[in-house]
Amino acid sequence: MRRICVFLAATLILWSCKTTKSTLIDVGNFSSSQTIGAHMNFLASDELHGREAGTEGIEAAAYYIVDLMEKQGIDPYYSSYQDTLDNFEPAAYNVVGMLKGKDPVLKDEVVLVGAHYDHIGAIGAKEGDSIANGANDNASGTSTVLELARYFALANANKRTLVFALFSAEEKGLKGSDHLARKMKAEGVDLYAVLNFEMTGVPMQNKEYLVYVTGYNKSNIAEVSNAHAGENIVGFLPTAEGYNLFMRSDNYPFFEEFNIPSHTFSTFDFTNFDHYHQVGDEAEIMDFEHMARVVNKMIPVVAGIVNAQEKEIKLD
Repeated sequence: MRRICVFLAATLILWSCKTTKSTLIDVGNFSSSQTIGAHMNFLASDELHGREAGTEGIEAAAYYIVDLMEKQGIDPYYSSYQDTLDNFEPAAYNVVGMLKGKDPVLKDEVVLVGAHYDHIGAIGAKEGDSIANGANDNASGTSTVLELARYFALANANKRTLVFALFSAEEKGLKGSDHLARKMKAEGVDLYAVLNFEMTGVPMQNKEYLVYVTGYNKSNIAEVSNAHAGENIVGFLPTAEGYNLFMRSDNYPFFEEFNIPSHTFSTFDFTNFDHYHQVGDEAEIMDFEHMARVVNKMIPVVAGIVNAQEKEIKLD
């Protein structure tokens, strides 16, 4: 019962500040700490028990995501929003929605915006707490994608098709993204680019940019992103290259299958967060204002990529 109450409370908070399609959207202030907090306080709550793939906890998270997509008019990409993985047991599934492109030609090209919504569940108890809530990893990226999906559903003007994918079993070895990448490749999808979000819950310090992108030198995505943003918001983090983060998140299976621009945006820089895969990764230590700023700054980036007449992002 408590889980249901948390879900309803989060949903009511979110939809109390819903914008209608008849309202002019203020992009710079579209997302707020209130809407971000609604997502985060539910997805990273104890009631979801750390959202481990194949458990009741992550199933509750999936229901939450599906409910939002349905209410926003985002269509399921397949016959159902839930797409069961073919490479993982017990049963687990991605949640995949779609906004069909409005341009008669460009609608056949797809831009995928994604994040993993699973985490590692319960671990060894520390000070009486055994739930690894996964707020930064990766309720934060999930919340970013949900807010971007909300914006583009309201704007209703994307020329290319937008796919919003929330991946399961990332923590088990990128299983969810591997499944979807192989499936879309077999279906002959004209996938243009993958924009993945991972650990966006706390800001970086003393940086000249807001987010960094993995695989910075593999394409001109930073240059394209900053041009659409009208400012320098996407940068290079040497540590990310040193740890080869490009191969360690859900962008990578799509790069392998399609050989297309496929990158992850993040604000975790190895110095600003001490609770990776620990019970201390709680919603209460996330910076919701920062997270809303990431969403609002990324809206023109995604819009520019989705609506440009030509495929601007090129592999190096």
